[in-house]
Amino acid sequence: MYAVFEDGSRQYRVSEGDVVQVDHRDAELGKRLVFDRVLLYQGDEGLKIGQPLVEGYRVVGDVVDHPSTKLYIQHFRRRKNYRRLRGHRQPYLAVRIRSILPAGAELPKEEPTSSPPAEQPAETG
Repeated sequence: MYAVFEDGSRQYRVSEGDVVQVDHRDAELGKRLVFDRVLLYQGDEGLKIGQPLVEGYRVVGDVVDHPSTKLYIQHFRRRKNYRRLRGHRQPYLAVRIRSILPAGAELPKEEPTSSPPAEQPAETG
């Protein structure tokens, strides 16, 4: 089962459990994001292609990281003593896809991101 959804000007093909990098937005770790612009859905009941959207389908994901990698751009012209080195860091959000919901399905309950510490049994000696 997979879906293709649109976020911003990009399209992503995802299945449940995938981690995808989407454009940066103000979202904390563990926050739930719902992508409702689903363009295509392939499941047990067959292929559904939207014209332009598949009505009612949603892709639900949780923010798991705020990665950013630095890209270096180097310009060099031989024998001209010309060297330029520039860097660019593009911010992203890493989102783990929890579920692909069909039309009419409810959103799953949001689980707390950090669980309380487990109680240790008291030692008797």
